[in-house]
Amino acid sequence: MTIACFRKLTEILPSGPAVVATVVQTQGSVPREVGAKMLIGGDGFTFGTIGGGAGEAKVIRQAEQVLESGQKQRVIVDLTGASHRETQGICGGLMQVWLERWAGEAALALAQKILTRLEAGQTATLVIPFELSQSPYLLDVNDNLSDSSFVYITVDIKNAFTETLQPSPILLIVGAGHVGMQLAKVADMIGFQVMVQDDRPEWANFQHYPQAAKIFPELATALSHLATHTQLFAALVTRGYQYDLAALTSLLQRPIPCRYIGMIGSKKRVRQVFQAIEQSGISSRQLQSIYAPIGLDIGALTPEEIAVSIAAELIWVQRGGTGRPLSERLE
Repeated sequence: MTIACFRKLTEILPSGPAVVATVVQTQGSVPREVGAKMLIGGDGFTFGTIGGGAGEAKVIRQAEQVLESGQKQRVIVDLTGASHRETQGICGGLMQVWLERWAGEAALALAQKILTRLEAGQTATLVIPFELSQSPYLLDVNDNLSDSSFVYITVDIKNAFTETLQPSPILLIVGAGHVGMQLAKVADMIGFQVMVQDDRPEWANFQHYPQAAKIFPELATALSHLATHTQLFAALVTRGYQYDLAALTSLLQRPIPCRYIGMIGSKKRVRQVFQAIEQSGISSRQLQSIYAPIGLDIGALTPEEIAVSIAAELIWVQRGGTGRPLSERLE
């Protein structure tokens, strides 16, 4: 969502200002995490969400004031449900949302700089000062933006919200069959940038994979293109044992380790692949990092269900959940 937010910001800033609403602090149970963002522009335009409901409506109302005045402000979203004060929900916690007006050429240049880094698979550390007279900047003294009035590089970071923006995770789907098609749909919906590798053009094409940012006929080409990306997830849903073996060998030798490698197949197929790959010099310790058979056990059978199972595992790895039913957490 981060890269989508800044991509949208670069699209709308040439036409006018926008307010970036950022969750900067949370307490207790809340619908969104620290760093979650939403854009508010003129004529009722919004993009993204900081949780929905009455709390988000309050943020939008305040953002419209910021859009007019340019005076940044902090909004408290009270979700405690306390009877003695006005609340915006009953989740049980509090959120602090910072509203920052982005406008002009300097703001556009900063948004473009951030977007360029994220699209290249690199992180970008953004500092949002809470001082009313100071503006956001990237924490990089070598930035060419340092002469811009929108970039202030001597602010006390203690009185600011600092976050390291991560590039969108990339899901490289190796194998363009029926499961791959469904997985591309679901992965795109949950915020992954989808890329596909398969040597069969009748399967690996943009008609079958309209969500794909790139389609590669060769895995070596794909890995060369993704050499600097730090958030690479790989799902092996190939048509055969030999393709799994070749893909795993290449992925495990990648200089920047993959965040996730999952491989479809029965336990027997997985054992055969692992035995063969160990003979090539790959250690058993490296193989322990592979999620195989791929996906969470939800009883999936159809390609669509298997895609949901894999996507659930991707979220689990990315977010650090337990994988257990939420109902078990009720006290």
